[in-house]
Amino acid sequence: MRDHSLLATPETVHWGRFWAEHPPVLTIADGDRATIQTFSGRDTVLPPRGSGMTVAPEQHTILAADIPGQAHLLTGPVAIEGAMPGDVLKITIEKIELGADWGFNVVRPTAGTLPGEFPVSTETITHIPIDTAHKTARLPWGTVLPLNPFFGVMGVAPPPEWGEVTSIQPRLHGGNMDLKLLTEGATLYLPVHAKGALFSCGDGHGCQGDGEVCITALETALTGTFRFDVLKGAGAQITLPRAETADEIISMGFHASLDTALQIALREMIAMICERSDISETQAYQLCSLAVDFAVTQSVNQEKGVHGRLRKSLLQLG
Repeated sequence: MRDHSLLATPETVHWGRFWAEHPPVLTIADGDRATIQTFSGRDTVLPPRGSGMTVAPEQHTILAADIPGQAHLLTGPVAIEGAMPGDVLKITIEKIELGADWGFNVVRPTAGTLPGEFPVSTETITHIPIDTAHKTARLPWGTVLPLNPFFGVMGVAPPPEWGEVTSIQPRLHGGNMDLKLLTEGATLYLPVHAKGALFSCGDGHGCQGDGEVCITALETALTGTFRFDVLKGAGAQITLPRAETADEIISMGFHASLDTALQIALREMIAMICERSDISETQAYQLCSLAVDFAVTQSVNQEKGVHGRLRKSLLQLG
């Protein structure tokens, strides 16, 4: 296993797209570890001078390059040697470090879960100071929030026939999942659709509530250390993103309809339970009703998200 570093520069970042033909900016071996630096936001969301908040020179350099695109600023893609369509990329999130002493939250008049219901005619941008030593953030009205940073966007290339897709929506390649459980120590599984998998990440979140209802979390700069392992042929079994922590297995469903997203997450959880135990699908369905917690991951990314979580200890039968 080798360690690699991928800094965010005008040559290694891109705005908001996943694409099977996107040339990689770094190629690593199966089983290698990569530390990836990310930033969030355009000039319009940077804190004003005199605020006491520091914008990294690297972020200024990236924004001055005027790279075309929209949505999220992503670093990558990283190609993993040996990854091919039909495989699954196992991404172990080993470490996440805060990369700024500030973050921001935005309310847009016609976006979010309650579009048009708040008396704002333009974007409301709130800059929030971060105490990186104590991993807390202080809101303007005095509330201090504990931080549990994670990447809102982690994804691989979509199927080639999809062409270029935006980072706004979560789909079967991952993308803008906004799942706050994918923090340090979690493992993410993504089906591979293109040679090398082509992993990109960004949209750093210091903290977020399930739902991300006003359209943004505490958006901030993060640096993540990931280990990448290729599971050969596992795409026959794992066809959608899924995850696990030390204590839980996690299913996901994405769809424009929350009802359908829940059904997808439920079917995925039933399948995961059956893979890890010898109980029947009907019994797994019952266990989901008795013990699995399903929640709205986010309701603001066009494709809505629902996730289910089950304690692994409940699958230790006998």
